[in-house]
Amino acid sequence: MQAASQRLKDKVCVVTGASRGVGRGIALALGREGATVYVTGRTLEEGQAPLPGTVGATAEAVTQAGGQGIAVACDHADDAQVEALFQRIAAEQGQLDILVNNALTVPDALVRPGSFWEKPLDMTALLDVGLRSSYVSSYYAAPLMIKRGGLIVFTSAPGARCYMHGPAYGAGKAGVDKMAFDMAHELRPYNVATISLWLGVVATERTQAVLGAEPEKYGPVVPESVEFAGRVLTALYADSKRLERSGQVHYAAELAREYGVTDLDGSQPPSYRDALGGPVAYSAAVVE
Repeated sequence: MQAASQRLKDKVCVVTGASRGVGRGIALALGREGATVYVTGRTLEEGQAPLPGTVGATAEAVTQAGGQGIAVACDHADDAQVEALFQRIAAEQGQLDILVNNALTVPDALVRPGSFWEKPLDMTALLDVGLRSSYVSSYYAAPLMIKRGGLIVFTSAPGARCYMHGPAYGAGKAGVDKMAFDMAHELRPYNVATISLWLGVVATERTQAVLGAEPEKYGPVVPESVEFAGRVLTALYADSKRLERSGQVHYAAELAREYGVTDLDGSQPPSYRDALGGPVAYSAAVVE
């Protein structure tokens, strides 16, 4: 495992949806670099959710990793709670350097067989906490971030380009990709970069359960660690030319190669561009 360099010492970060999974891993990676990380989530005690992990445990792990973890119970379906989160950060820190929009509702029916009309209508919940919630968090974060510049990251996936888990999931991922592009136009004068980061197969608690249940369906997949994306976005933040990437969509694996970032075990996770496609190229036209 590569030694952390404390590149984020004195930086303040928010990672939404960090009780477990990708959010927890990103928060840990930022903590290893010395960051103060506000981690949000709804799970306060083990057993409240079907998967293990709590927002408090993530914050404690961030602190143990070398940063300062601060747990905030926050339901990202409630705009008032999100507003209160950023008001608290403004009062306690007076700054915000990195926002990671990761919160996502994952309906139980997401990976079940069946067409969209055969599944519950609450599949649209991932458009509320996922697409809409990312807009709301960015809305309340922006006034803090434009004071000193920073980075807004949207965790996304190739489902924006190929069929993946149905139309609600695909629309959500395509939406955050375009949101990153459009926000970049408005935030660029303030030195705030926005990027959508396509993850690979990540060794989350949920993914490991799915792979274990249907190994023949997914084949010999070697997932990347939950911290890998956090290592990549740390390198991106440290790049003095990060604003040149603002508004872009990148595979985390491809950015990792450019920045010389490896996973925790020293491996280089693969890009799925050849199998799933590359990001959409947006027009440079501007209509005010």
